[in-house]
Amino acid sequence: MLFIVIWSIWLISEILLNRLFRSKKDDRQNLDLGSLRIIWITIGIANSFGILSAIFIELPISNYFLIPYLGLLIIACGIILRFISVISLGKFFTVDVTIRKDHKIKKDGLYRLIRHPSYTGSLASFLGFGLSLNNWISIVIIFLPVFFAMLHRIKIEEKSLIDQFGMEYTDYRKKTYRLIPWTY
Repeated sequence: MLFIVIWSIWLISEILLNRLFRSKKDDRQNLDLGSLRIIWITIGIANSFGILSAIFIELPISNYFLIPYLGLLIIACGIILRFISVISLGKFFTVDVTIRKDHKIKKDGLYRLIRHPSYTGSLASFLGFGLSLNNWISIVIIFLPVFFAMLHRIKIEEKSLIDQFGMEYTDYRKKTYRLIPWTY
């Protein structure tokens, strides 16, 4: 039951973000280049095949009963990190790549270390989901395609930010990590 509750909270939170945080008419739009659609399609396909793999192919990560619960904990931490990032970015957060009317680069809080903490939180949740299924094939099928779809999105987003802010964003990129502090 705990698995269904956490998985459902995660799904509902992502659907709500997708519905509530879209660009507005007075924002600089059409910067997304379809990357949001690519991410959602990738998520749907990867999760479906990941779940089917866990059902039909037995390749457990571990026989230790706590591994799936560790996956749930990672999902929850990912959700929390994502929401902290969204709240921290405030009015500048949108699910589609957009430059807002009075847009500024967020450089404090989580954004002092990581340029894309919202993606870090999201990716942690997908990693946790694969782990919660306790299946090596599932974790690969779920995490890798979503990771590459998000990397594609990050490139589009960073190009838009460089186009808008120039050297200010380029300098910020030099001082921060893309997704993982002190690593990447």
